[in-house]
Amino acid sequence: MLKKSLDLGCGFNPNNIFNADEIYGVDIRDNLGNNILKADLAIEPIPFESEFFDFVTAFDFIEHIPRVAYTPHRRNCFVELMNEIYRVLKIGGSFLSLTPAYPHAEAFRDPTHVNIITEDTLPLYFGSKYRWGSIYGFNGEFEIESQEWRGPSLLTLMKKTL
Repeated sequence: MLKKSLDLGCGFNPNNIFNADEIYGVDIRDNLGNNILKADLAIEPIPFESEFFDFVTAFDFIEHIPRVAYTPHRRNCFVELMNEIYRVLKIGGSFLSLTPAYPHAEAFRDPTHVNIITEDTLPLYFGSKYRWGSIYGFNGEFEIESQEWRGPSLLTLMKKTL
């Protein structure tokens, strides 16, 4: 069976670190090419059907998604994005995120970084052990496969378990 990967905020060249057979992307910009769809993932759903992907990646992306926005009503944008990632992944599928994280200056330097991530953010709020994100509407459950520092960035690999 063909493996499919989705890269969020991919620009012109979606990443394919899992060596998937089919590569897709989502970006906020227009006219980026084949298999790359336009969406503002801070306020719009991922424009693919449920359980479509074996892998979802986000390189230097989730720090750009606001935690809260009023459009005009209060939305938990980051939690909604995590729900969308969970929705489009197949059971057993993997989500890999690389993001500048606290306490490194790179997490704060860029004025478009509106979502500061720590070592605890993904495990506590979206991992299967604590699931604190359910308080804010997170419907899924990820198993934390690994988490490590790559310079000022945090690399987290999570698996959809249910």
